[in-house]
Amino acid sequence: MGIIDTLFGKKKPKTMPAGNQILPVLPQEIYDAATLELQDIIAPSALKVEPKALNLGDKIARTFFVISYPRFLTDNWFSPVINLDKIFDVSIFIHPIETAKVLRTFQKKVAEVQSQINAREAKGLVRDPMLDTAYRDLESLRDSLQQAQEKMFEVGLYITIYADNENELFKIENEIKSILESKLVYLKPALFQQEEAFKSVIPIGNDMLNVHQKLNSEPLSSLFPFVSFDLTSDKGILYGVNRHNSSLVIFDRFSMENYNSITFAKSGSGKSYMTKLEIIRTLMFDTEVIVIDPEREYEYLAEAVGGRYFNISLSSDNHINPFDLPVAREDETAADVLRSNTINLVGLFRIMLGGLTPEEDSLVDRAITETYAIKDITAESDFSNIEPPLMSDFEMVLSGMEGSESILSRLTKYTRGSWAGFINKPSNVDINRKFVVFSVRDMEDELKPVAMYIVTHFIWNAVRKNLKKRLLVVDEAWWMMKSDDTASFLYSIAKRGRKYYLGLATITQDVGDFMKSPYGVPIVTNSSIQILLKQSPSTVDLLQKTFNLTDEEKYLLLESNVGEGIFFAGLKHVAIKVISSYTEDQIITSDPSQVLAIKKAKTDLAEAENK
Repeated sequence: MGIIDTLFGKKKPKTMPAGNQILPVLPQEIYDAATLELQDIIAPSALKVEPKALNLGDKIARTFFVISYPRFLTDNWFSPVINLDKIFDVSIFIHPIETAKVLRTFQKKVAEVQSQINAREAKGLVRDPMLDTAYRDLESLRDSLQQAQEKMFEVGLYITIYADNENELFKIENEIKSILESKLVYLKPALFQQEEAFKSVIPIGNDMLNVHQKLNSEPLSSLFPFVSFDLTSDKGILYGVNRHNSSLVIFDRFSMENYNSITFAKSGSGKSYMTKLEIIRTLMFDTEVIVIDPEREYEYLAEAVGGRYFNISLSSDNHINPFDLPVAREDETAADVLRSNTINLVGLFRIMLGGLTPEEDSLVDRAITETYAIKDITAESDFSNIEPPLMSDFEMVLSGMEGSESILSRLTKYTRGSWAGFINKPSNVDINRKFVVFSVRDMEDELKPVAMYIVTHFIWNAVRKNLKKRLLVVDEAWWMMKSDDTASFLYSIAKRGRKYYLGLATITQDVGDFMKSPYGVPIVTNSSIQILLKQSPSTVDLLQKTFNLTDEEKYLLLESNVGEGIFFAGLKHVAIKVISSYTEDQIITSDPSQVLAIKKAKTDLAEAENK
C-alpha cells in the first residue's frame, strides 16, 4: 500500500476493544461498521510490484519514460498519442534551468566543438557535417538565450499504460512506441523502478523518476498535450463522449450564430434516442421544447416530465384552426401579420388541394382576404379579441366567386366530408407548458404533410406571440420535404427562428428525399449543429459530398454502432458516442424489448399494490 500511503499518508490500523485486549479490526468488520475511508474505496484489491510492471487488482500497469528526441520537433507531434482510444496516463514535469548556468555550460561546449573543428582542419581532414551542424545549433541557441528569446528546461515525459492482461499490454506498448519512433522519439520502460514511475504519473505532482532531457522553449511548446479536437465548453448540455479521447461533448446551441440543428441517421441508429436525451437535458435549463412527432415516440417522455401531449387525427378531440392570427409584436404591424398569414394559407391550400394553377392561386389569395373581411379582420384590426373564420367560411366566400368550381370540388372533403373534423373547427389546443408534443402518427399518410404544416404554422404563431427560449423538434422531417410549400415553410423557420429565440432541430432518416428538395441544402447550411449517426451504404456517398467528409469519416459512419457518429458544431467536428444514465434510459428508450419490460414491471407493480 505504499502508493496509497504516498497519497494520503501512513494509515494507522483501526483497533477496537475486546475485553481487556486490543484487537485489529478485520476488513469485514470495517464494512459492517460502515466506517470506510477514502483510502479503502480507491485502493486496489491487490498490489504487486514487478520489474517491468505493476499489478493493480485486475489491471496491469507499465510506465515508460522518453530518453531521446530528434533535432526538430514539429507542432502537434504528440497528438496521435493523446488521441489514442486507449487507457493511459501522461505526466510532464518541467524544471526551469537558470539561464546564466546554461550559458556557462554552452560556452564550454561551443569551445569544445570549435576545437574539434579546428583540429580536423589542421590535419587536413574533410569537414564533418555533424560537427558543423552542432556548432550552428549551439551558436543559434546561445544567441537566443542571451537575448532572452529562449529558456532551457529539464523535461521529464512519463507514460503509464493499462491493460487486462500481458498480451493486451504488449499490443498497446508496441502501438505507442511505433507512433513515437516514427517521429524519432524513443521510450524505455522504467525497469526495477515501476513503483517510483507510477507514483510520478499519478496526480500528486512528485517527480520520483527524475529522468530528464534538456529542451528549450520552442520544442517544449510542441509538447502541449491538449491538442485533440474537442467540443467541451463551460456551459450547455452533454451530447455525448468524444470517441477519440473520451472527453465530454458539452455544447450550448444557443451560443451559436443560429440555434438550429439537423440530424441524419438510418432507422434504428439512435436518432430519436439522442433527441429525447437532448430534450430532457435542455428542459433543465429553462428552455421550452415543442415536438412534432410522426411516430408517437415522445408520449411517455411528455408524461414523465409533466408536459402536454396532443394527438392530431381525424377522430381526435384536439383541433387547430389554420385561420388563427397571432397578435402583432412591437416591431411589426397588423398588416404584416395578416399578409404573412395569408401567404402561409395559400401554401396550405396548395398542399391540401394537390396544387393550384396561377389563376386558382390568385383566386384563393383573394378569397382568404375576403374571408377575413367578413369577420371584420383587416390590416387595421386588433387581433387580440377576434373570432377567426373557419374553413367553412372560406368555402362560402369561394362559392360566390366565378371560376372556383374546381377548387370547391376538392375542398368539400375538408369542410363537409370525412376530413371535416380535422381543420373545420375552432382551435382548442393550449401549449402553455414547458414541454409539448404534437403527434400525427394516427393521421392518414395522405394528410400527414397537411397536418405537419398546420401544426408548425400554429407553433410559429405561438412563438412570435411571446419571446421565450424555445426549441422546436421536427422528427421525420422528410414528410415535410415532400412538398415545396411545407419545405419552404420549414426553411423560413430555420432562417427567422433566431429573431424569436427559437432553435429548430430537424431530424430525418430519409436523406435522399430530404436532399432532393430545393430547400434541403439551405436548411443544412442554416444549421449550426449537424449530427450524422450510422448511415446505410446507399446514402453515405450523398452525405460525404454534402458535408465534405473524408473517406475515413465515411467508413466511420458505416461502421458505427447505435448512438455513434459525427457531431459538427460550427467549424469543429468530433466523433461522438451518445451516453445516458439509467434513469434517462428508462424514460426515453424506444427499444421494443425494453418498452415491453417496462410495461410488464408497471403491471406487476400495480397488481402487487392491489393485493
